[in-house]
Amino acid sequence: MTSGDPSRSGRIKARTLFLSDLHLGYRHARARELTEFLAGVEAERIVLVGDIVDALSLARRAYWSADHTQVLRALLARQRAGTRLIYIPGNHDASLAMLAQMLQGQFEVHREWVHRTARGARLLVLHGDRFDGGLGCPQWLTRLGDLLHGATVGVSHRLNNMRRRLGQPYWPLTERVKLALGVSAGYIERYEQLAAAHARAHGYDGVVCGHIHRANLRDIGGTLYANTGDWVESCSALAEHAGGELTLLRWPQATHGVRRSGARLAAQAA
Repeated sequence: MTSGDPSRSGRIKARTLFLSDLHLGYRHARARELTEFLAGVEAERIVLVGDIVDALSLARRAYWSADHTQVLRALLARQRAGTRLIYIPGNHDASLAMLAQMLQGQFEVHREWVHRTARGARLLVLHGDRFDGGLGCPQWLTRLGDLLHGATVGVSHRLNNMRRRLGQPYWPLTERVKLALGVSAGYIERYEQLAAAHARAHGYDGVVCGHIHRANLRDIGGTLYANTGDWVESCSALAEHAGGELTLLRWPQATHGVRRSGARLAAQAA
């Protein structure tokens, strides 16, 4: 798969790039890393899978930096150069109805979107917050998790700022902690199962989502589950290459876990 190998081409060339949970306007968003990542990727279309601008964070504490502006400029520059931009609001940016209207004509705005891969597989694309109600997590545990998560993200942000100054690569501390805790790992597993079951029940070959800040690409009961990850914790994205292969991309590593969309999906589309 030479089109996705930057060691040969210098830049990753993708048919489709899926990004979510940029959380621009949140002081711990890794906007500088995202801008550098975008400079190394060429895509025919970019699908923004929600929580692009963090309206909830901005309402609590106004924050915006030049790095955040640069991300928007980079995306709009791609649109002017011919890249198709598709925007699916999430729970943190769903209230930005005015922004969505302003972006009409530059971004295509949809509540959900169906993506057909180069192999013909039909993937339901949505942010994923609609699955929260089916996870059965007690409210007290949710609040405690939010507090612990916020503290961990703050530590990770400071640590990675220091690592950046020392010329060391980004290290996803929050993601490692999340996966090491049984409660959060179980929550992620239930979410993934629920998302895949929803796509399967509605006749799709798979689902692409974000929301839980856990990049993953796996087969669940014959249904493809793909989560783009985020740009607060994991610095990751999902790419579809020219032949329909799906790959998780992580910053600063080029690719992580190449996963082909599967002979079964290709056969069903034939």
